Amino acid sequence: MFTNNPFESITKTLMSGTSKLTPDAAQDAAKLMMDNLRMWGDLAQAQAQALQTSAMETVEDIKAVREPQAAFETFKSSAQRVMALSTKHLQEVTELSVEQFNAGVDLLQERHPAPDAFAPIAKGMKVAASAVESAVLSAIKTGASATESVQGKKKSR
Repeated sequence: MFTNNPFESITKTLMSGTSKLTPDAAQDAAKLMMDNLRMWGDLAQAQAQALQTSAMETVEDIKAVREPQAAFETFKSSAQRVMALSTKHLQEVTELSVEQFNAGVDLLQERHPAPDAFAPIAKGMKVAASAVESAVLSAIKTGASATESVQGKKKSR
């Protein structure tokens, strides 16, 4: 009678996968991770610079304020800039996340023992990621539109 315990199963899996673990494969995986990290770093740096520029514009605008109504308009303008930047930044983060997810799915399919058999699953994963991306971008757009419409209305007292 054949019995297979978890340790035998793990050992078999590890032993069968050792042929795929080569220095080149490890270097490719490390390169992909470093590229992804660099993309996130570049995105964060660009977004931080945009926020810093917006903050400096607000400071300069406030320096020129001489009356209460102008102060209100300055803060309103600043809030609109921040909202526009936030919307843009959320869109960029969403797009980068989906792009990297799709690249990971491609790599998984490429390295899968049966890439053709995995292809429908990969396609389904990418379709799902695209649907999530569309939903997030739609929610961002709806939120930005709602904020703009609220800013356009004036409170009555």
